Amino acid sequence: MKSRTSKTIGVVASAAAIALSVPLAVTAYAEPTTPVAEIPDPQGPECGAFKEALPNWKSLANLPVSSALASIPQISTFNSAISGGLNPAVDITGVLDNGPYVVFAPTNEAFAALPPEQLEVLRTDPAVLTSLVYYHAFLGLLGPDDVKGQRPTQEGTEVEVTGSGGDIAVNETTKVECGGITAQNARIYIIDQVLNPADAPAPITPEPTTSTETTSTETTETTETTETTETTEAPAPTTPLPAESAPTPTPAADAP
Repeated sequence: MKSRTSKTIGVVASAAAIALSVPLAVTAYAEPTTPVAEIPDPQGPECGAFKEALPNWKSLANLPVSSALASIPQISTFNSAISGGLNPAVDITGVLDNGPYVVFAPTNEAFAALPPEQLEVLRTDPAVLTSLVYYHAFLGLLGPDDVKGQRPTQEGTEVEVTGSGGDIAVNETTKVECGGITAQNARIYIIDQVLNPADAPAPITPEPTTSTETTSTETTETTETTETTETTEAPAPTTPLPAESAPTPTPAADAP
């Protein structure tokens, strides 16, 4: 009896040892990953200062543009102008958050350079301030290499952007200090002057269509065809004249 018990214990122990020696088959399922888009570096001569003032600048890509603008120290006056701080009657942040927009944001120094009387008008006249801030935005989502061109702003008049990369100008004289800053629904360009709608470039006049030329050509071709037809027209049929009848002989006189 004792021998059988020992054998039974030995078999169980051997089975346990074999089970422990065999690795367990574990099926692992990886969680699906969403590729993270690379946030492009902004470009411009003052982008170093921008990154130094805002070390976590890449996090702006997750924020609506109104929050992104409020996070940049160099443009706090502009942020005040669009959010009701400069004039409580003017708050366009809700509009900008429904982008996509390209937003030109003047530096604090740019606002400080305005004449005191002009600043006072912006503080007291909502219509003037609204026109000004809307002139600093147009529809689009364009980086530094694609933003060039002449486009209508939200104010209604146009703005002209020239250059690309780190060398961009707006309306010829205003320079982009750091541009292409990515927000959730916008691209932000920090500029060194406040844009003035009164300095807007003349609208681009579309080239005249060719319908007039086509009509003229068609008229000419029709005239030429008519002339050709008249030239080659067969002569009208003529009625043949009746043949002359032979003279009727005169009867000879009776001989004497």
